[in-house]
Amino acid sequence: MDVAITKMSSKGQIVIPASMRTDLPEGEKILIIREGERIILKPLTEIEPALREDILFAEKTETAFGEYAKGNFTKKKAGDFIKEMDSW
Repeated sequence: MDVAITKMSSKGQIVIPASMRTDLPEGEKILIIREGERIILKPLTEIEPALREDILFAEKTETAFGEYAKGNFTKKKAGDFIKEMDSW
């Protein structure tokens, strides 16, 4: 087991020590789970494909709701919307 100490920046960013990320490629998406005081980081590529797809879909949905709340949205016909959803 590897153990290291890091700190969080004022922007909420943390650095994973180089020795612990040697097998993680740049741009790797990391799943973060918080349960009480415990925080778990897991590379998204190590998760079952169906769960990974659900997580990515949820992320896109949350982003879309955020944009909608800001008023950044366009109206589309149902067929065009479904085509765009299929592309996800």
